[in-house]
Amino acid sequence: MSMIIEHEPPYRVGYFVGSLAQASINRRLSEVLINLAPPELEFQEIPIGDLPLYSYDYDEDYPQVARDLKRAIEESDAVMFVTPEYNRSIPGALKNAIDWASRPWGQNSFARKPSAVIGTSVGAIGTAVAQQDLRSILSFCNSPQMNAPEAYIQTKPGLFTDDGECTDDGTREFLQGWMDAYLEFIKRVLTVVPPPQPRS
Repeated sequence: MSMIIEHEPPYRVGYFVGSLAQASINRRLSEVLINLAPPELEFQEIPIGDLPLYSYDYDEDYPQVARDLKRAIEESDAVMFVTPEYNRSIPGALKNAIDWASRPWGQNSFARKPSAVIGTSVGAIGTAVAQQDLRSILSFCNSPQMNAPEAYIQTKPGLFTDDGECTDDGTREFLQGWMDAYLEFIKRVLTVVPPPQPRS
């Protein structure tokens, strides 16, 4: 049985930075990841800061900023979430963006879109609890997730530079391996196996 790849690389990855802060360590992490990514991946940030708070009152007439959000996701081959942890969960702005993208009912932009979750914090467990919360949300949104390797990165002073470099050899090697695994995961999800032909 032959397998078909939906299309050849490069693959378009739309990525979300969960923090709205300009000096976010997770934004720095996203820049490091892009620098370490295989050449088969192309990245475009999907902004979330200008979205109003979601309400189903908008479902009949989505604002343009929400239409742009959904279009950016739908035009991506995969999505990547780089998120901090706020109060043992994901930031409200990120949850709000996911709510917009998953609605109106029956028009969920994340459906069958391969996703990966990563994040960093100063705490010893990184963003482990927030990531589990986000994974639960993405499961409901029918987004296939890269479950391994997991990546809970503890940030220390000087670990990430302003120009998107990682100064620790072990962390840099791990993050590069994570990005390599993400590419392979995207390829698997985008591989179509034709149904078996009936016997004559």
